Amino acid sequence: MKYFCTMSTTIDYQRLLTFTEAVFKAIGSNADEARAAAEVLVSADLRGIDSHGVARLSGYIRLWEAERVNARPHVQIVHETPSTAVVDGDKGLGLVVGPQSMKIAIEKAKAVGTGWVSVRNSNHFGIAAYHAMMALPHDMIGIVMTNASALVAPTFSKERMLGTNPICVAVPAGNQPPFVGDMATTTAANGKLEILQRKNLDAPLGWIQDKEGGPVQDAHALKSGGALLPLGSDRDHGSHKGYVLGSIVDIFSAVLSGANFGPWVPPFPAYVPMPENQPGKGIGHFFGAMRIDAFRRAEDFKNDMDLWISRFRQAEPIDASQPVLIPGDPERIMEVDRKQHGIPLLQVVLDDLQAIAAKFNINF
Repeated sequence: MKYFCTMSTTIDYQRLLTFTEAVFKAIGSNADEARAAAEVLVSADLRGIDSHGVARLSGYIRLWEAERVNARPHVQIVHETPSTAVVDGDKGLGLVVGPQSMKIAIEKAKAVGTGWVSVRNSNHFGIAAYHAMMALPHDMIGIVMTNASALVAPTFSKERMLGTNPICVAVPAGNQPPFVGDMATTTAANGKLEILQRKNLDAPLGWIQDKEGGPVQDAHALKSGGALLPLGSDRDHGSHKGYVLGSIVDIFSAVLSGANFGPWVPPFPAYVPMPENQPGKGIGHFFGAMRIDAFRRAEDFKNDMDLWISRFRQAEPIDASQPVLIPGDPERIMEVDRKQHGIPLLQVVLDDLQAIAAKFNINF
């Protein structure tokens, strides 16, 4: 295992948010959409998902420069029923298309109990939790999925066919914090691999395979034809289940909406050539909102969720120093801390942001 000391600098949350908003305005986003995109992006840093925060800002800019992102999209519903819709994102930032689509799902749920929106022609939308948690203030359960560029080999395959394809479910409670389960359908998200690359560290066994399908720890293995592994790592440890989950996300997000799926999903790095013979439009997402009182009284449900959460917290731990956590706990704790003490940025990310500031003549 390689070890490499990497210094970081702590930046105030509001300062980082204001800077990010200014960058999105600089590429042409209007004030409301620039603010929305910045909030989604910086929320990842705030919740400790550093791989999906401002570390990706330069990637969005390169997509815009390559004319793969439309900074002023006309996001519209192209097909709908009272409870469902297909949204075309007009090549917009997923950071903009995502919240608008989730709002549509919420409005449909208000009207008929549940709302389901499948999206095409979008781009990377940040962390799924941001969008799923939009349902919580409305006493709704939020369900969010997105497909991504093909970096993952199905069980028994050498070929990259699926993305990391995350799923997030956000469930409101009463006195307890909400349940927020946000996970990639791979053993590790690609963003975590990128962090290891920046720190010059090896990956744990079970994250990736080489181009021949063999186990490898080189964090740069994807650059030489390797692939990420589905959740479970290998067949003996249940990788076929991760493969199934990733496939479901791909179908709900893209086959259902008319977006690109499988190996045809556009890659996030702008320098990677677009796949040939794409069957759809852009990246696909899927958003769901379920009104609790479409099933039972919201207060009764939230009281039971409090009981569920409390009992799981009381589960006897293997080691007393590591209590049992509820999905969403680490991110919630991190958000409180970083709002108070600031967001740590690796020097390589800070250098990136300073270069962006110089490019657009923005004070940082």
